[in-house]
Amino acid sequence: MNSVIIKNLTKTFKGQTQPAIDNLSLEIEKGKITGLIGADGAGKTTLLRLVIGLLVADKGEISTLDLNPEKQKNILNTKIGYMPQKFGLYEDLTVIENLKLYADLKNVSHDFDKLLEFTDLKRFQTRFAGKLSGGMKQKLGLACSLLGNPEFLVLDEPSVGVDPISRRDLMKMVRQLISPDTTVLWSTAYLDEAHSFDTAVVMDKGKIIYHGSPHLLAKTAQEFEEKVIELMGGYKKEESLVAKSYVPHDIDMEYTVFADNLVKKYGDFYAVKNNTFKIKKGEIFGLLGPNGAGKSTSFKMMCGLSKPTSGTTKIFGTDMKENPTKARSYLGYMAQKFSLYGNLTVEQNLNFFAGVYGLNKKDKQQRIDEMIKSFNFEKVLKQKADELPLGFKQRLSMACAVMHNPPVLFLDEPTSGVDVVARRDFWNHITSLAKKGVTVLITTHFMDEAEFCDRISLFYRGQTIAIGTPKELKEKANAKNMEETFINLIKESEVKY
Repeated sequence: MNSVIIKNLTKTFKGQTQPAIDNLSLEIEKGKITGLIGADGAGKTTLLRLVIGLLVADKGEISTLDLNPEKQKNILNTKIGYMPQKFGLYEDLTVIENLKLYADLKNVSHDFDKLLEFTDLKRFQTRFAGKLSGGMKQKLGLACSLLGNPEFLVLDEPSVGVDPISRRDLMKMVRQLISPDTTVLWSTAYLDEAHSFDTAVVMDKGKIIYHGSPHLLAKTAQEFEEKVIELMGGYKKEESLVAKSYVPHDIDMEYTVFADNLVKKYGDFYAVKNNTFKIKKGEIFGLLGPNGAGKSTSFKMMCGLSKPTSGTTKIFGTDMKENPTKARSYLGYMAQKFSLYGNLTVEQNLNFFAGVYGLNKKDKQQRIDEMIKSFNFEKVLKQKADELPLGFKQRLSMACAVMHNPPVLFLDEPTSGVDVVARRDFWNHITSLAKKGVTVLITTHFMDEAEFCDRISLFYRGQTIAIGTPKELKEKANAKNMEETFINLIKESEVKY
């Protein structure tokens, strides 16, 4: 029996020549977890929204739980749980207030004990949702979507920006808290995650290019990633246009980024405690840690967006506290949360930031053209930033951060929500820039990406618990890969607390 039956579905958005969904047919089996995979803009989110009645198709047929999602949406709403890609909770309400609100909307009881216990949110019941870490926000969002034991659970990239431990927790939540007959449709950018699902659906340009068991496509998660890339047309590594035109800064300095005993304290709580490191010119330095470990707080202090309680930050020898304008002039910064102008188009954002960074008229247009080509913006130039798929938002943030050829790049989860092919492009740009002498401080939750770093600082509860090359950390943790290393060292640290 199938929970969803789709026949010859087509959806084209106004102003777009290419259909978002192109004559697509699909059946989703009841009681299974089906993973939805595809490049940025492949049509994944559009398909999810059509299936649950948030969008109306141009033509074709959809049956969801034997209901027409367009004509019987009110009945369907009582049977589904939906977690959107964009954080869909109320940030100015507490954890318990969000749960009560969603329970009332679904007309179910306020019995949250099991959910609060399972998600480890019990101790954060009175905390505002906006003050939760990324992982805790996702757990709360999932908890709200699970209220009322839905027959059909739709999750749009629920694990984006979530550390490996929290990702495992989310998967555990879904598998243990749903009933055996519940159908799950889960879109994801993490192919190791997709490899663990019952069924995989790979999309490209609004069409399905694979539908079946992920294990039939490949035995291991790593092989699965390569197979998916092949299905999507393969990956050809080309010269990075971003790095090609980069003009090295003529500053003879071994260590270009320096942090000495950085502390950030809120009342009695230490968000960051005695954080010290120095990064060599041209080095890729990874800052890894669970959600809420203090990575983004460290980033904000390093680039002058947050004043440290104590400690010193220097960029190219310039003290951030004493001369913030000069220190920031060396930086390109990409925030974890999309921070560009959502009401401006892609083209307008590029023009604005090129102007802010003081590029002259000739260099400005040349650099903008390079960003458009480097990040494949040709088809979305006139689209507002807020309307972009998550992966394209990340590309735009990255483009604006490197626009002015900065000698230091601070990248806070740059590939979060980016498809597997685009991730390889991102890292091609990053490693190529490092070879040109650009210093890179980066956070990531993709553990395979950690292997590209020259050195890594593993951060937990506001302080460094291990530092070294990927090889040194794997040896220290007695682990085969970086994901095992991450989990083992965090668990080892927890024993000490």
